[in-house]
Amino acid sequence: MKSFQKITALVVLYVCTTFSINAQNLEKQIDDIVSEAYVENEPGISILAAKDGKVVYRKAFGKANLELDVPLKPENVFEIGSITKQFTAVAILMLEEQGKLKIEDDITKYIPDYPTKGKKITIHHLLNHTSGIKSYTGMQNFLELTRKDMTPTELIDVFKNEPMDFDPGEEFRYNNSGYILLGYIIEVITKDTYENFIEKNIFEKIGMKDSYYGKMSQLIKNRAAGYKQDKDSFLNADYLSLTLPYAAGSLMSTVDDLLKWQNAISANTFIKRTSLEKAIYGSKLNSGEEINYGYGWGKTKLQGAKGYEHSGGIFGYTTNGIFLEDENVYVIGLTNCNCKDVGDVTRKVAAMVIGKPIPNKKDAISVAETTLKKWVGAYEFNDGVIRHIKLKEGKLYSLREGENSREFEIYPMKDGSFIFDDGTISYTFSLTKEGKRQTVFKTSSESFTGKGIDKAPPAERKVIAIAADILKTYIGTYELQPNFFIEITVEGSSIFATATGQPKFEIFAETESHFFLKVVPAEITFNKADDGKVESLTLNQGGRKMPAKKVK
Repeated sequence: MKSFQKITALVVLYVCTTFSINAQNLEKQIDDIVSEAYVENEPGISILAAKDGKVVYRKAFGKANLELDVPLKPENVFEIGSITKQFTAVAILMLEEQGKLKIEDDITKYIPDYPTKGKKITIHHLLNHTSGIKSYTGMQNFLELTRKDMTPTELIDVFKNEPMDFDPGEEFRYNNSGYILLGYIIEVITKDTYENFIEKNIFEKIGMKDSYYGKMSQLIKNRAAGYKQDKDSFLNADYLSLTLPYAAGSLMSTVDDLLKWQNAISANTFIKRTSLEKAIYGSKLNSGEEINYGYGWGKTKLQGAKGYEHSGGIFGYTTNGIFLEDENVYVIGLTNCNCKDVGDVTRKVAAMVIGKPIPNKKDAISVAETTLKKWVGAYEFNDGVIRHIKLKEGKLYSLREGENSREFEIYPMKDGSFIFDDGTISYTFSLTKEGKRQTVFKTSSESFTGKGIDKAPPAERKVIAIAADILKTYIGTYELQPNFFIEITVEGSSIFATATGQPKFEIFAETESHFFLKVVPAEITFNKADDGKVESLTLNQGGRKMPAKKVK
């Protein structure tokens, strides 16, 4: 018996030691991911990772206040932006389960005087951004309103008479106006404010003691100051009355409270599993086409793992939370700057926690040019897509045929694969028994097999020179989505585009008004009004043409 006890003790000691080593390794690996993006003397990030509802990583990087030189800590409170939409959606589903509404209800049942232009707009359309209602944050005059406190009805008056963008259910277009209406519907049904409903029925119920309906005047302990980036320097974020984001984006919270929220969602504390599935598994357009967005969440895949996530962007703050269902892993990142890609960081951390890290091009190895030459040529895939592998100065590049075709460097890794810049897309080349080229093209969610064929790559696109005075007419800020902008700048004879939270990229002219990027497969066309002034641009990327109004 004593021997057995000794052996058992040794086994327990071994298991505990192994776990401690693994935990230390995980901490170091996550530290490396986060610290690469968020450095000591800049606005930073509070980030938490949990497995099976329990914290496995919790740290903060950077400064909570640059002027006072105060470091960030995990207890800091941030504006969470559009992660607010999860709370609004769950509140609506709670009311549905209580029999107080149906998501198929026409919104005029609760807002009788809302002008629907003869269309049937349902609560479902508001929840999944398919209503066609004009998003007020994309309207030309939105920036003129940012300092004005407004009631929900005053806010609705801003957009209710605008022309609709499309018929309800015909398209998906991210839309803050829909969630303003949802917040007001909650008030109509409960005869209480949206703020009180969320605080009483959600925050208090699960002990979210450091979460708030945001107010600029209220003293909030541990509030992190918000910033924006201007080239290589940081500025205080522009003022935004938090009455304006309302049920679409006005909540504030911490990483700890948001873990309580996710744990409650997973435990069906507020709504049944059947209701949650409507929120997390996407939805459909009238045509039957599936879209990833459900109600307050979008379904996602990461390194083959299925889950759901949502990000937020508001003046001075960006956020992202991702939950992987089968692995029961949750990662939440809250930042105090509307710069950098927090979603990229949270996804990399989540991948690390599930033991499927996203490869990094900095770990690329050297491969002899004679080996690289074996994979040069065209590859045809089952869906008709043709991709070309080209060799230039000892490096391989990938080019997909078709609109917006661009060359991308691919980097050789130890496992024999070649990855793209972000690490989530890769090629693995091989030879068949007959000695013919073939490849497996893998994304974060799917893989495709391509057969080597004999076909010459398409000719490179020609770049033309545009006069500097014409280029200067394109300078400005264009709103692509709520709180997501493209800034156009000109330096000498070159023109550049900078999207929110992303680096500055040069764009190249094919015609006087049509430009393309070389670093990503995308095009930008500048649109002029009848008076000849540039009023908007259109971004063509991923098969979608997305308009962006000029707001500055």
